Amino acid sequence: MIRQIHEPSRIGVYVCHCGMNIAAKVDVEDVRAFARSLPNVVVAKTYKFMCSDPGQEMIRKDIQEHDLNRVVVASCSPLLHEHTFRRACAAAGMNPFHLQMANIREQVSWVTPDCALATRKARALIHAAVRRVADHYPLAKERVNVHPAILVVGGGIAGIHAALVLANAGKKVYLVEREPSIGGHMAQLDKTFPTLDCSACILTPRMSQIRTHPNITLWTYAEIEEVAGFAGNFKVKVRHKPRYVKEELCVGCGECVSACVFKEGRVRDEFNQGLSKRKPIYMPFPQATPNVAVIDPQSCLKIMRGKCAMKCVEACPRAAIDFEQREEHTDIEVGAIILATGYRTFDARKIPEYGYGRFPNVYTMLEVERLVNAAGPTGGDITLRDGARPQTVGIIHCVGSRDRRHHPYCSNVCCMASLKMAHLVKERTGAEVFNFYIDMRATFKGYEEFYDQVLREGVQFIRGRVAEVTDWAIRPAEKGKLVIRVEDTLVGVVRRIPVDMVVLATAMEPQEDAAAVQRKFNISCSQDGFFLERHPKLGPVSTFSDGIFLAGVCQGPKDIPASVAQAGAAAAEALCLVDKGFVEIEPNTAFIDEAACSGCRTCIPLCPFQAITRDAVKGVAVINQALCKGCGTCVAACPSGAAGQNMFTDAQIYDEIEGVLADV
Repeated sequence: MIRQIHEPSRIGVYVCHCGMNIAAKVDVEDVRAFARSLPNVVVAKTYKFMCSDPGQEMIRKDIQEHDLNRVVVASCSPLLHEHTFRRACAAAGMNPFHLQMANIREQVSWVTPDCALATRKARALIHAAVRRVADHYPLAKERVNVHPAILVVGGGIAGIHAALVLANAGKKVYLVEREPSIGGHMAQLDKTFPTLDCSACILTPRMSQIRTHPNITLWTYAEIEEVAGFAGNFKVKVRHKPRYVKEELCVGCGECVSACVFKEGRVRDEFNQGLSKRKPIYMPFPQATPNVAVIDPQSCLKIMRGKCAMKCVEACPRAAIDFEQREEHTDIEVGAIILATGYRTFDARKIPEYGYGRFPNVYTMLEVERLVNAAGPTGGDITLRDGARPQTVGIIHCVGSRDRRHHPYCSNVCCMASLKMAHLVKERTGAEVFNFYIDMRATFKGYEEFYDQVLREGVQFIRGRVAEVTDWAIRPAEKGKLVIRVEDTLVGVVRRIPVDMVVLATAMEPQEDAAAVQRKFNISCSQDGFFLERHPKLGPVSTFSDGIFLAGVCQGPKDIPASVAQAGAAAAEALCLVDKGFVEIEPNTAFIDEAACSGCRTCIPLCPFQAITRDAVKGVAVINQALCKGCGTCVAACPSGAAGQNMFTDAQIYDEIEGVLADV
């Protein structure tokens, strides 16, 4: 498709100082003078901050006074402020897609130590932009209606809060959780820092609201199988795993669990971190929502072998058990998606020197959370594996965090969780408690005060990374104990601390299937595996896939208040999208020159967004502009050259290359 340009180019060039970010390395006045000398450049100016209101007003005023029809802004990355300058151009009556940005901050001043070379590079990029913008042709955004429903994936505290905010705003919400109950990791906690509120007391009412809210459809024991479409019009397939219990009939009476042919639990209880056993038919936990039993197909005799007395069926007064259940699928349409898929804890076995899995009295923090919980396997009594009560307890911070062998990042919650655990252990057992830390990070509201409180309670703090946990005794006092060997960096000595119990504050890390979820929703992951936000400051809950937002620890380690705040922000972003009623599609999409298309279908399987189909009548490829994201894959692959892309035509690219390579 050939675009004709009928008007002569009148170009304005604007060079930003960006404070000292650019001006410290680039001679902006030299660059301005160079730009003014280029063909078709009518005006060239500099300003301290082009993105500021005065900078934008300068562009608007010059467009009108000098009759400009093209604008080049030499400043920062287009990712940051391209929309800002497009709006300024549009406000002055110019087509916003007659703008071209030259990135002389990230690509020049920030990476070029030599000032003369930086200035020369800036001139080259501006020359390329001026050459390129002359080939721009008028484009316009298209509008597509938005489906008003919203999907929330993940039923932890972040997903729960986001769903409630949206539902209370009158939106239809689908909440999908792959576990048999919502609640996430917060449901496993006893108390929350720094206020020591009962975790269940805070969480359970919200779980009940989710279950009863008329605007929320709750699907537990379900997973997202397919996602197609685009912002405002996502088509999602949900896979429902069989519970073998009819959710609409079960009232959670527990009669089936009691009647199971297994008199005692034989299967590792996931909710209690394996500290107790459950039966093949079980309730996930006392406050589970929905309060419905579930049958584990990996351990149920009826499902595995087809032979069982089925006492559970006889005991159920509502005939809710159904061994004929099979997987089901539901197709839904939504306008926006919020991912709140949470995290998993670091496997402490990967640090064998700490003895987890070798020494029975080495626990993870989450395991001890279940021990101190009144609904846990010991009824809230902190005991060792042999039933004895510990007299000395060591809590090791940063297990898997701040460690180049595993995760270099800080997990954000370990210090405060360890302080909380030290308080609870001392309160429940009266034991002497040692906290082994690298740095104490008590950075948010009430955290430093809580640290001071724990200090006053007599908890001992030893600064230094623990070298090992061993049962090798070299003194009589160490016999029968676990010995923590650590360098105390405050006094400069290596210490050996004998304890009865070791608690490991393990790192937060991405879910095991985070990479698969990333591909399914077509979003990005950061280097550490957490889902990547659009911008760490200006778009902390948005992703590079429009209409998909992030909430909670799936985006990065954070505590409960931060997860809830981010969930509220994600809900607000989703509301903005669906309440607007339409989305505008960027015009940098691909197109097909039907006269040149041979119908070879090369482009169809290559499109990552399934945006290309074949017109059977004409025998040519057809691109759905709403689905196309402008990746250019089809353009590069087309053997006949029939595929092109707006804003990236051959003429524009060649002119830009020639501009960069010219002697400036």
